Order: sequence, then C-alpha cells, then structure tokens
Amino acid sequence: MFGRRGTDPAAAFLHRLTEKHDLSQTIFLVDGYGYLTALSRLGLSGQLDYVDRNRIEKWFHTLMMRVDRFHNSWVGSRASVKECLEHFIHYYNTQRPHQSLNGQTPAEVLN
Repeated sequence: MFGRRGTDPAAAFLHRLTEKHDLSQTIFLVDGYGYLTALSRLGLSGQLDYVDRNRIEKWFHTLMMRVDRFHNSWVGSRASVKECLEHFIHYYNTQRPHQSLNGQTPAEVLN
C-alpha cells in the first residue's frame, strides 16, 4: 500500500476505511504510535496493546499453517471438508491445551 511507515500512510488508510465503514464504535488494537496519532486525527479510538495483538497473530499463524497443510493434502468432498473443519474446531477449543492460557483449553477458560 505505502512504501513507508508512519502517521501519514496510516491516516490515509484509515481515512479510506472510514469512507466505506462506520467505525464510530470500533476500537483499534495497534502496534505503533503512528497509528494512535492517525486514529486521534480522525476522532477514532485506539489502544497500544502488544499482548492481545500477539495472541491474535499467533492464532492466525496457527490457522494459516493448518489451512496450508489441509489444502496441500485434501482429496475429499465439500461435505467431508465441513466435517473435518468441525472436528478441528472442537479439538482446538476443547482438547488442545494453549500455552497462552496456562495449559488450559479455551473451553476451560470460558467455563
């Protein structure tokens, strides 16, 4: 999108986003002060939060890794894909311990 980082590219991106979407109730989790300044210029809310950002990035990394493995090896039908994904979601949320949750599953944390 932009060849450099900083407040101006962030402000341009956010301005275009506000033209297409109502962001009045949105809180942005950002990883740099340039975005906080840009958000402030547009009257939007933001938080500098590395902890939640790292968790979200780790989740997306895990998801993309699984999708890549799945895509490279799948030979079944659409119905079998749905069944496989449902099994993975159940496993991920109820059986797989998460390091970021102190060895608990998401289901254990929510109960």
